[in-house]
Amino acid sequence: MRFFARVFLPFLLLGYIAVETYLKLQNTSLCGEVGCKLAGELLKFDSIYLHYFGLASVFALVILGARSIKSKVYETLYLMVLYAAIVFETTILGYQFLANPEPCIFCLGIFSSLLIIALFSHLKNFFVVLSSVLAIYIALNTLTIPKNKSYVTTPGNYLIQSETCPHCIKVKAYFKDNNINYTPISTKEVNARGFLKFVDINSIPVLIMKEKSGTTLLSGDKNIIAYFENQTQANSDEPADTEVTASSNTMELSTDFLSAGGADDGCALTIIETPSCADENTTSQQ
Repeated sequence: MRFFARVFLPFLLLGYIAVETYLKLQNTSLCGEVGCKLAGELLKFDSIYLHYFGLASVFALVILGARSIKSKVYETLYLMVLYAAIVFETTILGYQFLANPEPCIFCLGIFSSLLIIALFSHLKNFFVVLSSVLAIYIALNTLTIPKNKSYVTTPGNYLIQSETCPHCIKVKAYFKDNNINYTPISTKEVNARGFLKFVDINSIPVLIMKEKSGTTLLSGDKNIIAYFENQTQANSDEPADTEVTASSNTMELSTDFLSAGGADDGCALTIIETPSCADENTTSQQ
């Protein structure tokens, strides 16, 4: 049983990773799911290097497993490497579950194999391993992890705003009065805050206008309203064929990170929320 659990099963896992590594080098994969492709986007480096690391780790597991059959010292080293691999894979897979619409099937295969190896290798410690896996997954669930997916997917107007910002309320009232269709995106959405930080915009409202020809970005209520006023003036002689209504599919997730701001055309994005944007901004900006 020890040989089966500590040598044979790790050797099968080694072969599984070796086959996937070879296929990756040939620009193909055992896993054709979307989750497998998205998983590579979460890494700071090319996913092939993670395969190399997995090969080295499981190969060490096979060697230590063979030596552990007759040596307590090697048994301790074998279990340390095995449990470290499970913790590592739990963290990788847990993050995928939270960040991606679906996890990587290949990673699920490795994780399941490691748990089976741990079960047959040392039954008494298996429940401790399961507790550790559960603790890591719960810990990851306490973090605000942005989803690895697109929100601005179809042509239209997307307004990044907050319910408490008077500048945002002004723009939304203008859109309603002028029958301008838009999708509000709350600053509670971590992806929205991350996008604004990426483009170095520190205030809202921000309007994203996605068209087939490209995407336009407008910041501040004055700029947004002025743009549509100019559009209306330019098209004033053209008859309106249809009337559109405002959409209300607001994306709501976590606690709002909007606070007071003294800007003339927008509310500053900060860490703590205050009741209005009338007071001066006294908190640190993101």
